[in-house]
Amino acid sequence: MAQASKGKLNFRCPRCFMRDIDVDMFYDSDKKEYYCLRCNYRGSEADVEKLNEQVKERYGRLKMRVVSFGEDNEPPVFQAHKRGEQ
Repeated sequence: MAQASKGKLNFRCPRCFMRDIDVDMFYDSDKKEYYCLRCNYRGSEADVEKLNEQVKERYGRLKMRVVSFGEDNEPPVFQAHKRGEQ
């Protein structure tokens, strides 16, 4: 049985990462796809990158605070949060 090898970019499994589990994916060079040993997710590099971008949206404003919610149909206003401030 062939040994699994790490891919060239060290992707994280998007399904596991959405559940707050940090697992690296492996690359199958014969099938040219990435796979996760934990949840059995398989996908091409483009699929993995697309899903990882969706996950980044979840954590993108982690260190931001909402200053104002604005009126209807206006986006909220965010401000960077500094540690120790309230």
